[in-house]
Amino acid sequence: MDPETPVIQINDLHKAYGALEVLKGVSLNAPKGNVISLIGSSGSGKSTLLRCCNLLEDSQQGDILFKGEPVTWKGSHHGRRPSDPKQVLRIRTNLSMVFQQFNLWSHMTILQNVMEAPLTVLGRDRAEVEQAARGYLDKVGIGDKCDVYPAQLSGGQQQRAAIARGLCMEPEALLFDEPTSALDPELEQEVVRVIKDLATEGRTMLIVTHDMKLAADVSDHVIFLHQGLIEEQGPPDRLFGAPTSERLRGFLSATHAT
Repeated sequence: MDPETPVIQINDLHKAYGALEVLKGVSLNAPKGNVISLIGSSGSGKSTLLRCCNLLEDSQQGDILFKGEPVTWKGSHHGRRPSDPKQVLRIRTNLSMVFQQFNLWSHMTILQNVMEAPLTVLGRDRAEVEQAARGYLDKVGIGDKCDVYPAQLSGGQQQRAAIARGLCMEPEALLFDEPTSALDPELEQEVVRVIKDLATEGRTMLIVTHDMKLAADVSDHVIFLHQGLIEEQGPPDRLFGAPTSERLRGFLSATHAT
């Protein structure tokens, strides 16, 4: 892959649920090593855009490219679906998604949770996966929790386990969908620290967040979505420091970011 080729590229993406248009023609690039934050009010299309990137949602129009390779489609409009299941699996395994609600398996220990996908989806060697999983749990600060179950952890610890699980797939990019919004403020900071550490390592990340400080601190590029369209985008200093759009100014004052 040419180093200039974005890991994720989206051109003119449209997504509707029945008559409700959620994305009305959105384009974005996530270059390798960049952190892109998506901000905007509830219902602006941020999480839907992230789920379309990962092919968890089908879009009706527009192109999605992963490392320069376009997703192939069959059908059109509301009948449009990816045409190659192997391609979908390959893209999904390279884009680890971290959800708002952790989604850990309650009957497995934390270590088993982190090891499960590399073993079953990628078919990797168990000893290698275990070593990597323990390393990632150390990295997110819960290496001592390998043998406990999710219910025994705080929300912040569970979310850090979910991040370790994503990292253990050795993905090309990490997709975060409101990773701190289900957490109390003090637990939120544990997760923010981990995300900041990942950003300094030069990992490619797409982050949907309501936390303007996090977006300002870690992003190379911030996109403000409003009613399914990009209202304004740019580097965080300009977007948060000198927004040009009236809507963005209103949004930032409502979130106490300015």
